[in-house]
Amino acid sequence: MGQQTQRKDDLLVSSNFIRAVRESGYVSLSTALAELIDNSLQAVATKVAVTVTRPKPGGLPEIRVEDDGEGMPRSGLEACLRFGGSSRFDERQSFGRFGMGLPAASLSQARRVEVTSWQNGQAANRVCLDVDAIAAGTPVDLRARRQPGATTGSGCLVTWQHCDRIEYQRLAWLERVLRRDLGRIYRRFLSNGDLTLTLNGKRVDPVDPMLLTAKIEGHSASLAFEPLRYELAASSGRTAFVTVRFAMLPVQHWQHLDNATKRRSGIVGGAGVSILRAGREIASGWHLMGAKRKENYDDWWRCEIEFDPVLDEHFGITINKQGIRPSQVLQEALGSELEAIARLLNSRVRQAFEEVKFRAATEASCRVAAAADADLPVIPTAGRGSGALSYRIGSEQLSIDKMFASSLKRRTLDVTLNVDHPAFAALYRPLQKLGDEAAGELRTALELFLLSLARTTTLLSRDGHNCDDLLRMWSRTYGRMLQKS
Repeated sequence: MGQQTQRKDDLLVSSNFIRAVRESGYVSLSTALAELIDNSLQAVATKVAVTVTRPKPGGLPEIRVEDDGEGMPRSGLEACLRFGGSSRFDERQSFGRFGMGLPAASLSQARRVEVTSWQNGQAANRVCLDVDAIAAGTPVDLRARRQPGATTGSGCLVTWQHCDRIEYQRLAWLERVLRRDLGRIYRRFLSNGDLTLTLNGKRVDPVDPMLLTAKIEGHSASLAFEPLRYELAASSGRTAFVTVRFAMLPVQHWQHLDNATKRRSGIVGGAGVSILRAGREIASGWHLMGAKRKENYDDWWRCEIEFDPVLDEHFGITINKQGIRPSQVLQEALGSELEAIARLLNSRVRQAFEEVKFRAATEASCRVAAAADADLPVIPTAGRGSGALSYRIGSEQLSIDKMFASSLKRRTLDVTLNVDHPAFAALYRPLQKLGDEAAGELRTALELFLLSLARTTTLLSRDGHNCDDLLRMWSRTYGRMLQKS
């Protein structure tokens, strides 16, 4: 039916609607493609192949997404490009919900979309939607047409033709972005082996923004705490859990990397929260952090929040599953605690950077101690039981009754100063007020005093003497005297 004969009581004007829906709000090609991959997963597909080509030199790109899922019967195929035509409308079991994803995502990127499906090796059928034809007033025709050629098994193929919304002139750049984005969105499925996703014939690898599985110079991030779980009730009466995980990045092992490596690896610029719905990332950003504002140190910890689709109303899920709008209930349940944790982790990162600077400043003292070690009584150890010791000084929070702790491993004497003991501030704060040369000499003398004490008590302990009680008593006595000074 053309626009001139449109009935006044029709819900929409097809020729105008089809152009308006192209502005449906997909923030990127990756998020639009994710709608198709969601459909494939709901159709129990284990393999999804994405192909991006430019059929004609200088022409618009074409994108094909093919899966090995259950396929669709003729009736389902004829409904799949209808807005709201899903057989799973408003379900809360998996990815889809409103039946808008396939047509909206397709038209947001392409001027023509074709969907071909086949089941059990039978003949394939195809439906198509053409923006230009409908805008010109051609009646919408979503009847399925049988396609020639043999098929095997079941599956579905979605083809986007005349993709006029792609900003990348070089498809190699686009492919790199898609690998990163799709690898991140579907990281759970790719890591678990539930999905094999390929892009132009090459497997897409999982991308973990938490960096728990990344190996950079032999090190990975680690969980800051055990996962937190919050049980919330939906308006349906059902309850489900929100699971929150925090990760800390290893400052001491990665802080020295150059900025290009940090950015390429996702260390810099990756701060924030990743939101997963049914195991699939739907949003990332600075969510549910209360009044805590993002700072540079926040690059060095990460948060991941996962929830069940039953709780969609609390997360304010949109039709195209991009972004969240937390409800007041959700903010009250999580906000204050997550903000407190964010501030704690920010503080830990600051301390970790201070520790790196502190260790670097102690290197001179440790070299002097190592040079003198050959002239001192040997401390035997298992394995490499003799030879000069090497030394390392660090700082962290310890029990208040200990000024420092020491351990000997692999011929390295590791001395950890207690930042909470009064001696730490009393001995190190004045050094910051002195000139560089004077401060350096005094610092070396101070640290050699501590290293010599630690070495002596370690040697005596190996000979059967109990020095731990003596050190605790000395530490308490020294601390009390400093507090009275």
